Amino acid sequence: MTYCLGIKVKEGLIAIADTRITSGTDTTIKKKVWVKQKDHFSLYIMTSGLRSVRDKAMVYFEEMLEHKEYNKLYKAVNAFGEQVKRVANEDRATLEKAGFKFDLNTVIGGQLKDDEEHKLFLLYPEGNWVELGSGAPFVIIGNSGHGKPILNRVLKEDSSMRLALKVGFLSFDSTRVSSNNVDFPIDVVLYKKDSFDMIEQRYEKKDLEYISDQWAQELSTALQNVGEDWMEKAFHNLSENTV
Repeated sequence: MTYCLGIKVKEGLIAIADTRITSGTDTTIKKKVWVKQKDHFSLYIMTSGLRSVRDKAMVYFEEMLEHKEYNKLYKAVNAFGEQVKRVANEDRATLEKAGFKFDLNTVIGGQLKDDEEHKLFLLYPEGNWVELGSGAPFVIIGNSGHGKPILNRVLKEDSSMRLALKVGFLSFDSTRVSSNNVDFPIDVVLYKKDSFDMIEQRYEKKDLEYISDQWAQELSTALQNVGEDWMEKAFHNLSENTV
């Protein structure tokens, strides 16, 4: 399973991707976020789905970038979508015959030279996409259920990049403690609007374990401070029924 989170706030973009490929006693890690930078061209791609589909589509896309320039991110997203459809035409039947579902969800973020601002897209296996932005400042692909609540409660379009990274990590951490197929190391990508410079950072468990422990303690303390007056009626009735 995979956890990949893309966030867009006014200040810039944040991407967080786990690295676990297999689980159990024999775990394998591989990078799930790909970054491409050149003059006035900055984008990242994260995927969730069959690794073989991802790798083949990426090879085709990288080859296209060697021969063609894109001035807006949506055009690059269209181009990657075409490569996903190309792989589907070549491999879908064989994969499905072997019992595998053709599946690749992709998050693409960045800014190219003629984009007025940074952009964030979710690309579906069929090659169509939606743009994330106002009212939808984040998207998770892969194991998405456990990490959404804190993002929904805290993250806003005008949140700072620092807050977005903090809540993004806590979203990943909530997923990690609830699932045995998402884990460290994690790769983080930061992009500040109009900078055309993406910063990559890898974090191991030892780097952030103290934050996870602090968050668990903060949650426990906060729970103790939540009002209990609303519970009195229920517990009063419970007491009466047990007399």
